[in-house]
Amino acid sequence: MKVAVIIPAAGFGTRMSRGSAEKSGTSRKQFMLLDGSPILLQTIRKFVSIPRVMKIVVALRPEDMEWFDGLLRQEALPVPIQLVEGGDSRQASVENALAVLEPDTDLVAVHDAVRPFIDRATIEKVIDEAAETGAAIVGIIPVDTVKQVRGNKIHGTLPRERLTLAQTPQVFRYALLKEAFERAREDGFIGTDESSLVERLEKVEVSVVVGSDRNIKITKPSDMDLARLFLSEEAAHTKAS
Repeated sequence: MKVAVIIPAAGFGTRMSRGSAEKSGTSRKQFMLLDGSPILLQTIRKFVSIPRVMKIVVALRPEDMEWFDGLLRQEALPVPIQLVEGGDSRQASVENALAVLEPDTDLVAVHDAVRPFIDRATIEKVIDEAAETGAAIVGIIPVDTVKQVRGNKIHGTLPRERLTLAQTPQVFRYALLKEAFERAREDGFIGTDESSLVERLEKVEVSVVVGSDRNIKITKPSDMDLARLFLSEEAAHTKAS
């Protein structure tokens, strides 16, 4: 089975404060440093150890491609990494990456550039589920009570057992994801994630594989403190094993 991974990394990361950016020498969260390596590189490392992953495509802004290619060459990773030019939105970046995949690709996993703490077991589980059903995402049940509001007034309480906070990877059959993006482009539809595009086709039900609250998306300064803690715990676990 040939699995390709797409990592959209062309965003600007506007929710990071100037102070946090200055500490890491960048204003872009995917390039902020964790233990001396950009978050994006930490994320890529999680996928190169998965035997079924045959290729990783990273969508970047044009001005970042030469610099990041140099970092990848120093890593000498065992899985081929292809860099493509990203678009003005996540959806456009993923579509650009899809365009360079070989037609005989079986599954495509899309993963956020700034989720470096996805674990191998979860990656394997969501790939297995997508291989069986055609579409699967990682998600967690919210622990807080969720209210539906209009303005600042509550108009209902949503049952948590029927809700999922979507994470990544989101994994789909190649042909299904291609069709979903083509339909979205034709209809002028912009989704918040890849699953929302696939759902519109009404061809498969998207499965949910239970993830972890450690699979954080680093979007604000306080996330960096938690990320450093998680990284130190991972290093201690690796050393102990």
